Amino acid sequence: MADYHFVYKDVEGASTQWDDIQRRLGNLPPKPEPFKPPPFAPKVEADEQPKSKEWLDAREPEELEELEDELDDDRFLEQYRKMRLAELREAAKAARFGSIVPITGSDFVREVSQAPSDIWVVVFLYKDGIPECGLLQNCLEELTTRYPATKFVKIISTDCIPNYPDRNVPTILVYNNSAVKGTYVGLQKFGGKRCTPESVALALCQSDPVLNDGHGGSDSSRDNVIEGVRRKFIEKVVAQHEEREEEDSD
Repeated sequence: MADYHFVYKDVEGASTQWDDIQRRLGNLPPKPEPFKPPPFAPKVEADEQPKSKEWLDAREPEELEELEDELDDDRFLEQYRKMRLAELREAAKAARFGSIVPITGSDFVREVSQAPSDIWVVVFLYKDGIPECGLLQNCLEELTTRYPATKFVKIISTDCIPNYPDRNVPTILVYNNSAVKGTYVGLQKFGGKRCTPESVALALCQSDPVLNDGHGGSDSSRDNVIEGVRRKFIEKVVAQHEEREEEDSD
């Protein structure tokens, strides 16, 4: 006798007409989705990953140099790599100095007279214990951070010039291309004892592009200094106004 309860099963995912009828009557659960394996994707090694703009931004100069051969087939990334290298080199050049370097008499020729012709050197002659020297040094230290492409050195006055009188310090000598381009004795040309980094910067740039921030080019040195003075003056006025308002509110 035939077994009427037998249900014929086709391949996985297929359905018989009897199954379809039973599902419509609610006697069988919904038809399961046929199994589909995930698409095959070969593993890509880290070195073979596509190089994006963000990836290049995170590379060091040495790594960018090594990538030259790998990026030959991608014109955009090769162009961007070269641009990033130029930016990094320019930044390194601009940040070449950034502080006042103490030197001795034996260092003078190497550090000052033999400096590259495109470098301006500000030589600060000083003596310890003289208040005016400390005041001017504070101004110069701030200028070194603003203009890191200009070289600043300091030397005890008598180490630089034997028997140099103390009444003449502080003194600033400006050198370029092995020649003295400017001499400033005392604080008079900087505003006296009320001198500021801005007044010192303006005096140094009166006739030559002494100060260089490494970004604007030497020809725009004076314009950059004037803009910096204007900005600092506005900040000072605003700060004084805020202080007066606070005093009035108290």
